[in-house]
Amino acid sequence: MNVDPAPWRRPGPLPEQRRTDVLVGVAVTTVALLNLTLANSAGQFVLGRPPSWPEQVFWTVACTLPLAVRRRRPAAVAIVISVAFIAAQYRQSPEQQVSLGALYAAVYTAGAWSADRKLARRVRIGIIAAMFGWLAVSAALAVADIPPDAFSDASGPLEPLLAVMVNTVLVNVVFFGFAYLFGDTAWTSARRQHQLEVQADQLRRSQADAAQVAVMGERVRIARELHDVVAHHVSVMGVQAAATRRVMDKDPGKARTALAAVEQSARTAVDELRRMLNLLRASGPDERPGGVGVDRVAELVANARDAGLDARFGVYGEPLPLPESLSQAVYRIIQEAITNTLKHAGATEVDVRVRYHANELEVDVADNGRGAPPGATAGVGLGLIGMRERVTAHDGTLAAESRPGGGFRVRARFPLVRVPA
Repeated sequence: MNVDPAPWRRPGPLPEQRRTDVLVGVAVTTVALLNLTLANSAGQFVLGRPPSWPEQVFWTVACTLPLAVRRRRPAAVAIVISVAFIAAQYRQSPEQQVSLGALYAAVYTAGAWSADRKLARRVRIGIIAAMFGWLAVSAALAVADIPPDAFSDASGPLEPLLAVMVNTVLVNVVFFGFAYLFGDTAWTSARRQHQLEVQADQLRRSQADAAQVAVMGERVRIARELHDVVAHHVSVMGVQAAATRRVMDKDPGKARTALAAVEQSARTAVDELRRMLNLLRASGPDERPGGVGVDRVAELVANARDAGLDARFGVYGEPLPLPESLSQAVYRIIQEAITNTLKHAGATEVDVRVRYHANELEVDVADNGRGAPPGATAGVGLGLIGMRERVTAHDGTLAAESRPGGGFRVRARFPLVRVPA
């Protein structure tokens, strides 16, 4: 579980909790005053002759009414009630049952709601120590006033006075101990709830960020696919249309062949765009634009040959089954390299090679064109950016640069992952 970098301070009570405290304080004070009235009516003056009635009411109210603000001022309320309780006992006020319960509640609240943990600990320990100190003093003062026949009916194995003292100490230890421990438990529970809320909020933000990254990745993938499909076929169509214009009058047969190639390229482009749009509309989370792979590279080379290039294609090594995503990446890289050759290189030849090494798959596309302009930075076009993204996605490497003897070369290497046929 994550821990806050700064010590956590419990927030103050909510307005509804404050209103509840006021109602509880008034209710406890009413019950204490009722108990005081009954004690006076029954003559139950255990501590001795009580003070005047107004003073009894004052001490009773002082011991209970501060509970109305117990969660707003927990340490102060605990101190006020403990001082009032000891003073009330010293003055022999007969009401003590409800007042003692209010003292336990105040000690509990100081542990559960005090923002300053050191102060809360010191206040509670100080109150408990003061109470047991007062217990010892009051017991010492009361021993001298015990009549000789006070324990005439005692029949237990312990001395009567010792039994009374042990019973009083045990009861106070248990109740003050529970008030102390439960206060700490309540504060710890509130802190853990806060940490859970913080973690839930962090998780929600992380999920939102991940969703945003996924959306951006999907947009980049769609843009890359559209670029590869449209750019290649439109480039081929442009080259073939130019060839048609040049030979239309001289050789109508070649012109018809070129126009047929233009028509076929247009249909292919439309088919691929329709397939991609259908996949984008699909609701399945695993749908991906596919349908092309290394087995269709020969078609690309044939299209380049139809566009007027002296295109050659060779496969070296033992062909192996490839993961669908890798096979598609190989196809798209070769497609983009041929498209660039048609559009920019002014080349007459293009050589496409696919090599299967022991642990690596290599794709090599080279032409005899004019290469990159002097001073130009290779790899800044959208097509080459798309190539690098595809290669990086498969932990491969890409080199796109001018050849020493003229022309341009694109070489991609992928770690070879063998999959079952």
